[in-house]
Amino acid sequence: MPVYTYRCEACGIQFERHQSFTDTPLKTCPECRKKALKKVITPTKIIFKGSGFYATDHKSPSGESTKPKKSEKKEKESASTESKPAPGETSKSSE
Repeated sequence: MPVYTYRCEACGIQFERHQSFTDTPLKTCPECRKKALKKVITPTKIIFKGSGFYATDHKSPSGESTKPKKSEKKEKESASTESKPAPGETSKSSE
């Protein structure tokens, strides 16, 4: 059952009440007994549990992994092959 919040416009008291959708809204204040109750609209409560909620549930730039892109990978490979001697060659500094 939903919880509704009521506020009395006469005395200012505010309280919550569990009511069914089919129940009629309250009109009489339990404190001052005047017919001045109004429903208060409150934001719903949202609880995010667990780590990585946005990264796993939404495809967005913030959810991308930190893997290198293809162009970055090729640059790293070419840089590493330039510094290594080819197979069968010997380094000049070792002579």
